[in-house]
Amino acid sequence: MHDQRRRRIAGDIATHLFLAVMAVIWLVPIVWVFFESFNKNTAPYTDSFFPKEYTLGNYTALFTDRSVMNFPRMFMNTLIVACFVCVISVFFVLSVAYCMSRLRFRFRRTFMNVALILGMFPGIMAVTAIYFILKAMKLTEGSAPVLIALILVYAAGSGAGFYVMKGYMDTIPMSLDEAALIDGCTRWQVFTKIIIPISKPMIVYQAITGFLTPWLDFVMAKVICRTQSNYTVALGLWLMLDKEYIQTWYARFAAGAVLVSIPIAILFIVMQRFYQESMSGSVKG
Repeated sequence: MHDQRRRRIAGDIATHLFLAVMAVIWLVPIVWVFFESFNKNTAPYTDSFFPKEYTLGNYTALFTDRSVMNFPRMFMNTLIVACFVCVISVFFVLSVAYCMSRLRFRFRRTFMNVALILGMFPGIMAVTAIYFILKAMKLTEGSAPVLIALILVYAAGSGAGFYVMKGYMDTIPMSLDEAALIDGCTRWQVFTKIIIPISKPMIVYQAITGFLTPWLDFVMAKVICRTQSNYTVALGLWLMLDKEYIQTWYARFAAGAVLVSIPIAILFIVMQRFYQESMSGSVKG
């Protein structure tokens, strides 16, 4: 009995040491980027790991120095696209998942199988076709058309990712739908008053996914956005590391990376509260 207790304590110590080491490895790059964003030396090569002199000039330059790139505009472009895609993708995924989970119609299983097979192929395979389709629709030139094109591309692809939401809806008893229909509810009322409130945890997940996809994407934005006026923050950060600008924009790149992470952190904090409330409500029910 005493030997088992010793082995358990030794195992706990080893596990906690391993987790501590992994946490340090995970946190060091984040801490380094944060401190580098205040580095007075803007060059990429220094003789110390952390900066020796600190300044707020990198953050100020991002919003005032527009001789090379307009970072505030790139930030707003990405925020607009991400917010629209977040709302549209949640509605798309909820609608498709509800139809696949609750309704029975011809070619339902065929559609699900086709969506599953198409999801196995990487989205980058369709980049060229998507670009020429958008070009034919005249959505590759001008600030507003390009933003509309990005919203269409990101939002249109979200509906195919309904499998996770459908799996969650399959766990909701059909007796709730039947009882509501007997009481006189329409399908739309069943969807809005029963399914959506119960599906809040998955709605939170989809909202976060829908926001992060355009916020962090580089490949699709690089193909569609042809001028700096249409750039997203991912393209702006990439441009800062170009050999022509890296000597003066390297520290600003770190500052931009910190600013990009702020909306993501806010979204997770806000959505976590709704997720916890919905889970506690479902347990009480």
